[in-house]
Amino acid sequence: LSPPGDAVATSARPGALVSHVSLQDRLSRLAAVFGRHRRISLALQVAVVALLLGFLAYAVRGVWADAAPRLRHADLLDLGCACVVLTAYYLLFVFGWQRILHAWHIDISYRVAVQSEMVSMLAKYVPGGVWTPAARVVALRRAGVTDTPLVLASILLEAGLSAVAGVLVFVLSLAFVGSVDAPLLPLVLFALAVVVLLQPRIFRPVARRLLRPFGASDVPELPLSTMFVLLVYYSFSWLVGGLALFLLLRSVGGDPDPAAIPFLGGVSAVGAIVAVLVIFAPSGVGVREASMYGLMLAVVPEGVALGATVLNRVAITVVEAGLLLGTAIAWRVREEPGESAPPTGGQSAST
Repeated sequence: LSPPGDAVATSARPGALVSHVSLQDRLSRLAAVFGRHRRISLALQVAVVALLLGFLAYAVRGVWADAAPRLRHADLLDLGCACVVLTAYYLLFVFGWQRILHAWHIDISYRVAVQSEMVSMLAKYVPGGVWTPAARVVALRRAGVTDTPLVLASILLEAGLSAVAGVLVFVLSLAFVGSVDAPLLPLVLFALAVVVLLQPRIFRPVARRLLRPFGASDVPELPLSTMFVLLVYYSFSWLVGGLALFLLLRSVGGDPDPAAIPFLGGVSAVGAIVAVLVIFAPSGVGVREASMYGLMLAVVPEGVALGATVLNRVAITVVEAGLLLGTAIAWRVREEPGESAPPTGGQSAST
């Protein structure tokens, strides 16, 4: 359901109508091309993922004999606690994105923010790569936020800040564990590149150019003080994610040192970064698990690492679906006053 006036192709920004018409033409041509080759494209992605999963299964074939009974007899108490902590991690993560939107005078309820995040999280499993931001944009439009360029810019900032925080946690956590065979140089170079791109003098023109097809004329500056606070906040959220992974390891019979929790938070961050960068695998299926499994071998045996890797994929999917379902039910049962009206500030009437 779109807000009133949502279907009118008007904008308060100069030249927006031309941009939207141009975008509509481009999307129509792209849709036509994708429609002709959709089955081939999807078949190729499925084949690649199947090949990758097959290779991974072959690589750990000797470990599965140890991991399988650990999964069958997993400690349900530790597993339940891990899911609770993982839920807390997602709920904390949403605050960061909500803070970015608030800095740009887009105020939405926390429930709307959670539902939008979870819709985009589950959209990662759809092949194509574009559905994650698209799902969040659509979810916010249902709540009255029609400034698509600003929403997309906030998603870019959220991803960049959380990625830098994750690499920071991982690098600093190496002091708490022994020898780790990790690709430190690529990770550090990646984080430095993201830091440079997040600088307002660079981010604003780059985002404006990337989002111009969606009608962007300018992207507001996010104060450096706000970015620093969010960097610290996202670092803390990765530690919460590390606690969830710690409990998953315990649930399959592992006995990791509690001092390894920061390292496990960094492992979760590296897995999430790899999942985003490898666009051919929906939600990073296979590549995320491979990276996390390899890094966890620094603190637990192979069978424990493999069991926790499998449970981690199941847990994040269940938690994301549960949060989405919970917020959807809450949306139906209790409508907040004025929620149907567009949030104030930071919006345009463009479609």
